[in-house]
Order: sequence, then structure tokens, then C-alpha cells
Amino acid sequence: MITLNRTHCQEIFGYAREAVPDECCGLIGGDGAKASNLYPMRNVAANAQVAYEAAPEDLFAAQRQMRERGEQLLAIYHSHPRATEPQPSATDVRLAYYPLAIYFIIGLAGDKPVMRAFKISEADLHWEEVEYVVADE
Repeated sequence: MITLNRTHCQEIFGYAREAVPDECCGLIGGDGAKASNLYPMRNVAANAQVAYEAAPEDLFAAQRQMRERGEQLLAIYHSHPRATEPQPSATDVRLAYYPLAIYFIIGLAGDKPVMRAFKISEADLHWEEVEYVVADE
């Protein structure tokens, strides 16, 4: 189970709101199951309103920073701006290239943002919701 702190959640919600009408995307690095740093990335998808693709240079820079900090990739996040109860789309499942990562999806269509976490298997086109913890600093 992954642990985020409240600041991480607030920052992710902020990135998601800033990206509207597009989807935002980014990585979460950390040690074990505790998140340490967020790595927001530019979404360069052909249709960024319904898909996400991290800018390659942002992805490489984030991976380099994680290595330098001794972190591992814990999670990938992106938003679904028009969802109230976010869940992985068929495209999300098809493009889930990191089977050990948790995938956070932020829905922005309700009164408050909703963030849900999933384990996604691209190999067998399956996903399941998983729990996560939000801790104080």
C-alpha cells in the first residue's frame, strides 16, 4: 500500500485543475511504499483532452532525478477532467507499461476532486482498485 502526504494530494489536484480541459500526468517517486517526490510532466498526447502521453524529455528527466535521489517509481498519476468516479479507460489499460506501479486517476467533474488508485495489468487487460493512505506531513 502506498502512502502519500496531504501536500502531495493537494499538489496533484492543483496540477490536474491547471491542465483542464486537458488531462495532466506525472510520476511519483519514493522509497518502499512512501512517496517522496512528485514529477509533473507535460501531456503531449495528440488529443490531450481524453488521453495522456508524457513528454519524453520530461519522463527521462524525472527518471534521472529519481535515480539521483535513490528513489524508485511508485506511481503514475493522470486526470480525467470530466469524471466524477474515475476508473481506467480502455486506453489506460492498453498503455499500462509499468505493471509494478500504482496508477492514480483524478476525477474533476464533481464538487471536489476524487483520486482513486489502481493496479493495472496491460498483459491481461485487467485492472483492480487498490487502497492508499494519505498521511500528515
